[in-house]
Amino acid sequence: MNDKVFTKPIKKQFEFDEEVAAVFDDMLERSVPFYKEAQKITEFFALKNLNENGRIYDLGCSTASTLLSIHRKLSNKAELIGLDNSEAMLTRARKKCEAYGADIEVCNADILSYDYKEADVFISNYTLQFIRPLVREELVKKIAVSLKKEGVFIFSEKVISHHPKLNKELIECYYDFKKEQGYSEYEIMQKREALENVLVPYSEEENIKMALNAGFSHCEVLLRWANFATFIAVKE
Repeated sequence: MNDKVFTKPIKKQFEFDEEVAAVFDDMLERSVPFYKEAQKITEFFALKNLNENGRIYDLGCSTASTLLSIHRKLSNKAELIGLDNSEAMLTRARKKCEAYGADIEVCNADILSYDYKEADVFISNYTLQFIRPLVREELVKKIAVSLKKEGVFIFSEKVISHHPKLNKELIECYYDFKKEQGYSEYEIMQKREALENVLVPYSEEENIKMALNAGFSHCEVLLRWANFATFIAVKE
């Protein structure tokens, strides 16, 4: 189903409700530059670091697309767990897992308070940016503590520049991308207004610093397009 969420006037801040869940896969592919490439890189490093009988968490798993792709390529036995607090998203995730016969556990949970078991890999695709900064840093610390030695945290985020002119141009570049995907000027402005104070992005440097401060020994960018980036943080 095509994303038409912002073709009409908005009446509330952005939330992952039934209306968004119904078109979410289309929304991602049309709203996130090089989304499929970022997914492939995430899957590659997740599979490289997921050991036999290991465990992987996807925080903010939405419709479970990432975990399903990993499941399809999995050559060893592992526990795949997706967490989200949107029941509308999870309903679609469960239907997809059932359709593909995938043994993936998807749970309605608060990723901030969830009791994580030791894991090989954590994934977070465009989720941290929706968490208030102080709480965000605490979550990343919790992820680092829950990872095994040499475990990895792969996360994708919208990023900003602290150079005002460059940041403005990055936003313009992104809006041009969205127009090429068929979104109107009206839809772009509507979504921007809906996300105001809901999505709070960090700069590339701030994301790396956050990971290092949380206890990771190394963090770097795997992929970046303008104001979108995919990071990997390693625990040693």
